[in-house]
Amino acid sequence: MITGDDFYKVMCAMVPLYFAMLVAYASVKCWRIFTPEQCSGINRFVAVFAVPVLSFHFIAQNNPYQMDTKFILADTLSKIAVLVLLCVCSIFFNKGGCNLDWLITLFSVATLPNTLVMGIPLLNAMYGDFTRSLMVQLVVLQCIIWYTLLLFLFEYRAATLLIQTQFPGPDAASITKFELDNDVISLDGRDPLRTESETDGNGRIRVRIRRSTSSAPDSALSSSLCLTPRASNLSNAEIFSINTPAPLHDYHNYNTNNDIVFWGSATSPRLSGYASSDAYSLQPTPRASNFNEMDTITVMTTGNTPTWARSPVAGKAFRQASPVVAGVKTLWESPGKFQGDRQGCKDAAAAEKEISFRDNCKIPASEELESKDATTTTNQKMPHALVMLRLILTVVGRKLSRNPNTYSSVLGLLWSLISFKWNVRMPSLVKYSIGIISDAGLGMAMFSLGLFMALQPRIIACGAKRATMGMVIRFIFGPIVMSAASLAVGLRSVTLHAAIVQAALPQGIVPFVFAREYGLHPDILSTGVIFGMLVSLPVTLLYYILLGL
Repeated sequence: MITGDDFYKVMCAMVPLYFAMLVAYASVKCWRIFTPEQCSGINRFVAVFAVPVLSFHFIAQNNPYQMDTKFILADTLSKIAVLVLLCVCSIFFNKGGCNLDWLITLFSVATLPNTLVMGIPLLNAMYGDFTRSLMVQLVVLQCIIWYTLLLFLFEYRAATLLIQTQFPGPDAASITKFELDNDVISLDGRDPLRTESETDGNGRIRVRIRRSTSSAPDSALSSSLCLTPRASNLSNAEIFSINTPAPLHDYHNYNTNNDIVFWGSATSPRLSGYASSDAYSLQPTPRASNFNEMDTITVMTTGNTPTWARSPVAGKAFRQASPVVAGVKTLWESPGKFQGDRQGCKDAAAAEKEISFRDNCKIPASEELESKDATTTTNQKMPHALVMLRLILTVVGRKLSRNPNTYSSVLGLLWSLISFKWNVRMPSLVKYSIGIISDAGLGMAMFSLGLFMALQPRIIACGAKRATMGMVIRFIFGPIVMSAASLAVGLRSVTLHAAIVQAALPQGIVPFVFAREYGLHPDILSTGVIFGMLVSLPVTLLYYILLGL
């Protein structure tokens, strides 16, 4: 039976966290203390230092040789059950290729809660110190296994869109190798990419993906159209102030010097629409701009030097895939945010539409092209599974290698294995240096969430219907699946209660970061983070009271 003292203990653990979040919200929304640029600096500190050090602190203090195997098995089984269920549903409800999109989104909403920031203090106050070890075990599995799997699915989706756009129909089956330059970190579309394909006499295609920073000569790029990009009012890595580029424009074919030039979509099919860095992973800091006329360029030439050009007018348009011709080298350049000044040119940038989030489940196109795209998608072939696997593993590995949370989780696990195996204590100098940052980690993480809330125009960004769906999946469906998996493996008593309550925690931050980067239902994930934080306290308290009866 839950007593008044138990309830007060839980409130003492949770109210300080919500106090930090509300203070941050009021500092931006009401008191105007922080500008978006200053919020960017705070969020950058949280992303690079506070949260990784906090993760290392918890993981390093957890004994990996005393892990609760039943608890871990129940959590793993629940996630696998949800993934299998979504895969089955995607097979029977395949609409326009968006089945994978919804599989990724619903898996994120149903199975990946905010265990580190909310779970550890909440469960510790409800059920005692032993739950801290359980939550740390889940944090380790999330960082090393489940977030990696989620990133793999996102990159697979991005690679699929790239192939469907550039090699529609059966041509993609002829791709035998992908080569990535060292500076290509991801296929998420945040950075402009240039794709070069070469076809040999046997029809086999070798594709090279390069990072394009106006790779074409300046004279060629600027010869057709002078454009002066307008400086944005976002001067730094605005982590939580989201910027969406203008709608797609279509362009007509343009021929120069008897070379065949194909103009493609004005935005990358994987473009997320966010000009911000992420909150819980380390990414480059692009500068937001309203310059959206960096058109896709595809050049086909039989010579050694490709011909570059730019779309002469912003008008109607179409998407044209890269042709596959034996012995011909094809270049395709995805758009990116143009940086720098071109003097003597008029400002021809289109008006930019500022909204909170953008859903890239389907690439916008004209009605005439949608029917053609549907026919192409029906006959779409993909490269061999090993070719795709090698490509995706390469980009996933590169992205994880630049994420500080990856290092904090692995180093924390390695230290705990050494420390508890041979009873090696961390030197006091190192321990206190880490502790001074980790002690501020929880508060700064909640403060960062408050800034995120304040910089959004709406708390419910995805509409009432999708928000309701997300809340039901997060706070009802997730705990039900977890309770079933826990009972199946034999969890009982307090451990069972802790497993159910942790499944009802609010939406995790990392899935939202990925959704924003890859432009996949970020409005749903943001609503889960913001509105879920407000709903989670009464919901988890309700579970706590009902389970204690």
